[in-house]
Amino acid sequence: MQLRNFLEKQGFFRIPLKKLATGHYLFSAKINQVLGDFILDTGASTSCVGFKHSAHFLLISEESIIKAAGAGAINMETMLSRNNAFKIQHWEIKNMDFVLFDLSHVNEALAQVNEGPVHGIIGADFLKHHRAVIDYGRNCFYIK
Repeated sequence: MQLRNFLEKQGFFRIPLKKLATGHYLFSAKINQVLGDFILDTGASTSCVGFKHSAHFLLISEESIIKAAGAGAINMETMLSRNNAFKIQHWEIKNMDFVLFDLSHVNEALAQVNEGPVHGIIGADFLKHHRAVIDYGRNCFYIK
C-alpha cells in the first residue's frame, strides 16, 4: 500500500510542496482568510509571520518576552498573535498561534537565489501538534 493511500485512510490531509533553490519547501495557506506563502521548517521551533505582514493577515498581536534566533540572526524582538484561523486548501483550524518577528534575513537569503519572499515559516510546533508526515520523495506533507 502506498504511503498516500495509507495516510489518507487514516484521516490525514495531503499538501503539495514546492522545493526552492535553497532546499526549503514552500506552500500556500491562508491566515484569517488572507493568502500567503510559507516555508515548512522542521528546525523552527515555532511558527512565525514577518512583522511587516501583520496587518496583511489581520493579526492582533501582544507583547512577547520570547527572543527569536535562527538563520544567522539572534536575540530578535518578537510579538505574539493568538487564535488565528489557518487554512491550507480545504483543511482548517481556528486556534493557530504565531510569533511575529523580522523575516528580512530569510527573504534576503531567498532573493540571493532568485526565489520570491515568504510571509512566514511553519515550524515544529504546528508539525508536531498535527502529526505531520513529510514525504520528501514526493514533495508533499500530510497533517491530521
